[in-house]
Amino acid sequence: MEFCSACGGRIARRIPQGDSRPRHVCTACGTIHYRNPNMVVGAVCVWEDRVLLARRSIAPREGFWTVPAGFLELEESTADGALREVFEEAGARCTVDRLLAVYDIPEIHQVQIFYLATMTRPEISAGIESVEVGLFTWDEIPWGELAFPTVKAVLKDWQRLRDGEAVSRRDFIRPKPPVTLPDDQKTPEQATDPERPSEPVAETETPPAMA
Repeated sequence: MEFCSACGGRIARRIPQGDSRPRHVCTACGTIHYRNPNMVVGAVCVWEDRVLLARRSIAPREGFWTVPAGFLELEESTADGALREVFEEAGARCTVDRLLAVYDIPEIHQVQIFYLATMTRPEISAGIESVEVGLFTWDEIPWGELAFPTVKAVLKDWQRLRDGEAVSRRDFIRPKPPVTLPDDQKTPEQATDPERPSEPVAETETPPAMA
């Protein structure tokens, strides 16, 4: 980020007063531009003993299978967003049964929330982001062609729930511990406060973000 969306001034990375980490701060008007994780919502949708999957027509992971999911929009709940994604990607109408899993993925700045949903009718159709859609029994799921690690994880969590285990939240990828910087790379606040943590080093290889 180089310019302020409020006034057009230059952006600098600095630690605001009362804060604990560098932020994008406008050098002209002082506006602080916070960067927050993206929220991804989706659903494992079930008709009888089969689960709904969609084969992606867009990057990333074009041509691979996923459960319907995408980014949460403004002014919608996570459950409403999940049902919207289901209809947009697979043309399915569902009702939400319960929260299934929440995955924290700090490496790609995402929190992914998945619901368990029941389809109200078996009719499905591929949306603009899907090449095709289908209903699969457990043994028919194309495990080697799933788009994202979290798709496999949430399907496994659905199976665990069916087996009587409680599943509602877990970290999918553990964040790396903070890295101790050399003195010449520390901010002034870190140099004077040894207990202040350094910023984590960004991952070089991470799972592709779900979109």
